[in-house]
Amino acid sequence: MKKIAIFLLISTSLSAQYNFPQKQTNVDFATAFGAGVSPSVSFQQLYGIGKSKRFKIGWGVRFNTFFSGQQNYLTAPAKLTSGSQSIVALFTENILSNIDTLQLTKTAIGSLNSTITLQYSFPKLDVGFNIDAFGVSFGGKQSGKFIASESKSLNGSLQSAKPTSFNLLLISDSDIGSLNSELYARYWVNKRFSIRGGASFQFLEYKAERLLTFENDRFRHKTLLPFLAVSYSLF
Repeated sequence: MKKIAIFLLISTSLSAQYNFPQKQTNVDFATAFGAGVSPSVSFQQLYGIGKSKRFKIGWGVRFNTFFSGQQNYLTAPAKLTSGSQSIVALFTENILSNIDTLQLTKTAIGSLNSTITLQYSFPKLDVGFNIDAFGVSFGGKQSGKFIASESKSLNGSLQSAKPTSFNLLLISDSDIGSLNSELYARYWVNKRFSIRGGASFQFLEYKAERLLTFENDRFRHKTLLPFLAVSYSLF
């Protein structure tokens, strides 16, 4: 009984010190790294749900960047990669004969996207997931070798491309443009500052200057990177 009483006392004390507000506003700076480097800055507004307010849902805005050397970009549209633009694309194997490769000499993409966040909070610890919903991308023209699966005339040709301008979250390969998502854990050092880490999964997309095989001009690179971040709570 004494141990239970001590545990309840500690839990009550932590809950009082690190209470779960109905609304939480964070500013966050993160850097993902690996095959490339990807700094990002985000603003996030979270709202507590239920009596405890531990489960939170929110929205935000994130500025993403990604820089790397040579990367392979593959045919992007789901109608080519899996033959379907619906949720079926999640469970369909890629049609390899429809997939071409654009080997860009380097990647330099910036994007500004709205975000959706789901989070569950413990005393001093949050676990959550966020994902970009829609926005815009920008960046300079890049060139690279085009490897065509079905065209001898285009195979090995030099092609130019720029980041796809419009970003939109749909379903898997049906997504358009450059989008970032994070699975994370956050530790609160105090009521204002926290340290966050986890995995960043990114879709990066370039659009060729002209239509290539299969009347396609969109090419995508997918990458999974670890990241670290610092957050500051405004409220």
